Amino acid sequence: MNHDTPLSPLPLQHLSGLRSRVLTTRQLREHGVPAAELTERCRPGGCWQQVLPGVYLLHPGPPTSEERLQAVLLYASHRGPSVPRQPGGSDDAPAAMITGLAALALHGFSEAPPLLVLDRIEVLVARTRRLRSTGFAQVVRAADLPVPQQVTGVPTAPVPRALADAVAGLHDAAAVRRLLTEAVRGGHSEASAVVRELSRARLLTRPHVVDAVDALLAEGRALAEQRLYAMVREHGLSEPLWNVDLRLPGGPHLGGVDAYWPEHAVALEIDTRAPRPEEDPLHAAFDHKREHLERLGITVVRCLPRTLREAPAEQAAVVRTALMAAPEREPSAYVVALPR
Repeated sequence: MNHDTPLSPLPLQHLSGLRSRVLTTRQLREHGVPAAELTERCRPGGCWQQVLPGVYLLHPGPPTSEERLQAVLLYASHRGPSVPRQPGGSDDAPAAMITGLAALALHGFSEAPPLLVLDRIEVLVARTRRLRSTGFAQVVRAADLPVPQQVTGVPTAPVPRALADAVAGLHDAAAVRRLLTEAVRGGHSEASAVVRELSRARLLTRPHVVDAVDALLAEGRALAEQRLYAMVREHGLSEPLWNVDLRLPGGPHLGGVDAYWPEHAVALEIDTRAPRPEEDPLHAAFDHKREHLERLGITVVRCLPRTLREAPAEQAAVVRTALMAAPEREPSAYVVALPR
């Protein structure tokens, strides 16, 4: 009797037709594979192998990238006690999703190492799960799981969350900067969403992360400004004064705006604020400036970088409405616009 001789021909014949070659102990049991047969086939030199606790690869040789991802998800989904569904949650919500550098590789980041190069694949699970990291499965816990994205059929953490989990394990300042820059420059995410996740993960106390975030926000603003220029020209809006500081004649400085239509008393600001606790005073100043301008009769249009990227026509319609409504408003105070 050799390793390819089944104790019961039906189960192995059935398994040979399965698309997935990665199965758990429970799945194999459901297919009729007895424990003795499983042990026999996983002996050294056998045709099966255990790649993670309770997870088996039904062929010899190293697993492929897809099989490693499958194995990690199966391990994280089926090991330990089941997690009760949260109120309002979906029955179809996965118990685990790929995050960190592996998730960034799935999202198409050129700066993320290839999946086969990674020693560990990070998997995100609920904080209540009693699960430990082992082998090439690195367990990451979260109080609230994000809604996963299906990338090539694999439940994957959204880019901001995956970035935060990746950055948490990186100490190379250049690598962190490259990943964050690619997230924005490659159109994977808005800078503010990335900073929000970094703040939530309490990573903004690390100097090399703060330096990378400063570059990230500058990159995000530059891209948003380019999209704003394109929106104005492609949607037939009148040309504004770009990047000007407003002040009362002989009076105080009112603040800078990204675009200003003086004949309509309409100002536009790209809101790239990121929720960082240490920036609360800046948030207050931003809101105070808007309120001050509006008291002077100047309509302030708040514009999000995400809207410029995903819905420029809708944003153009908002600006056009503000411009057309100018004759119906009370005349605004006279202000001076100076290059910023």
